[in-house]
Amino acid sequence: MSRSPESAAPVLVVDDHPDVRLALRILLQSEGIPSIDVGSAAAALDVAARTEFACAVVDLNYASDTTSGLEGLELVTRLRQEVPELPVVTMTAWGSIDIAVRAMRLGASDFIEKPWNNAHMVHTIRTQIALRRMQEENRRLRAEAALSREAGDMLRLGESSSMRRVLDLIDRIAGGDANVLVLGENGTGKSLVAREIHALSPRAEHPVIRVDMGTLPESRFAEEMFGEDQPTPRPGRFELAHGGSLILEEVGSIHPLQQAKLLRVVEEGELERCGGMRTRRVDVRVISTSNADLDAAIRHDRFRRDLLYRLNAMQVRLPPLRERQEDIVPLARHFILRECRRRGRGAMLLTPSAERALRGYAWPGNVRELEHTIERAVLLTPRDDIDADALSLQRRADEPVVLDSLTLPEAEELLIKQALERHGHNLQRAADALGISRQALYRRLEKWRARTGLAPIS
Repeated sequence: MSRSPESAAPVLVVDDHPDVRLALRILLQSEGIPSIDVGSAAAALDVAARTEFACAVVDLNYASDTTSGLEGLELVTRLRQEVPELPVVTMTAWGSIDIAVRAMRLGASDFIEKPWNNAHMVHTIRTQIALRRMQEENRRLRAEAALSREAGDMLRLGESSSMRRVLDLIDRIAGGDANVLVLGENGTGKSLVAREIHALSPRAEHPVIRVDMGTLPESRFAEEMFGEDQPTPRPGRFELAHGGSLILEEVGSIHPLQQAKLLRVVEEGELERCGGMRTRRVDVRVISTSNADLDAAIRHDRFRRDLLYRLNAMQVRLPPLRERQEDIVPLARHFILRECRRRGRGAMLLTPSAERALRGYAWPGNVRELEHTIERAVLLTPRDDIDADALSLQRRADEPVVLDSLTLPEAEELLIKQALERHGHNLQRAADALGISRQALYRRLEKWRARTGLAPIS
């Protein structure tokens, strides 16, 4: 029998009756759930210290005390102290409301009476395993959200007027509850904006769940987004984000057949898990991102107009990096500082040539390309200064030269350097291409050397 997804870690069964342990072992094995069983509280604590378990099923009554449940309650207490993330299901043939309440107060997750119903036992164990996985995911996401504050701070580095307008809009819409659509080219930082909106919202203390719609298989769309009750109870992304925000990255890539399913949840806040009949309410703010032209997608029947209306209550459009030239060098310095800290090396500085190269490049990959360029330069540069050569910026033949942010001397230097490179550093041919005399070109090179104290560009 194939192992079910929730059972990567075994279930710990604790009971002093071998027949009970055997019955549970066979039942769980028939459901594809591995288990390890022991006959005493001491053995349970010993194996729990050495093995990771998905869940524990613990008898409350043992041979030394078959009615009070005290030995089992003590075991529940010790397990909760030593493995606090482990869900514990208690069971006893001498069940009573009093023992059940005491076990739950000590941290037990659920309570089952002997003789048990097999279907109920399996359902209870699977539910506890699914809940533990959900709690672990929430802890991971909260830690990730804390780390993402650095990313939010990075957004605030923007000095350009276009980015200041974006930041002002983020500040104004974050406090509301309307769904938001973030548009922009690949690499502009749409996910950072989505996380910043969540971080500044009243939902900040609740989960923020991210889904890359471009990589989500169509065959698993409903199970992943809405959860499933059969064969294993498992919440979907909407339930995980309850009370918080759900970030749908590249929402334009959702298949049209799945868009109607998404519309109902976004519109009504209701869903049913796959294989279940119960309608569940969810309170989620949806923040979508897209690099696609969704209006064009609507015209070509690839995207639902009514879904776009629901997702696009508020819109943030991120400018490409080539349109925010003032932000390039501050962002580069931020990435340098971060990489130096990460690698435990001293501070590194950008040389004037590097800054000119950064401003003169078109950045087709936007902020993501800039980040990777700096990471590579910090890794490969042995010196404390990063110059233009260390950046290794290779301009494509069809890529425009960005000059509008350069000063006149900087633009002149860039044009001269490109002319020299095109003509193999032959001064006469470079001068002819620039429309000046060889002597005029030489004077400009000497002037540049005198101004910077460095060798002339060549």
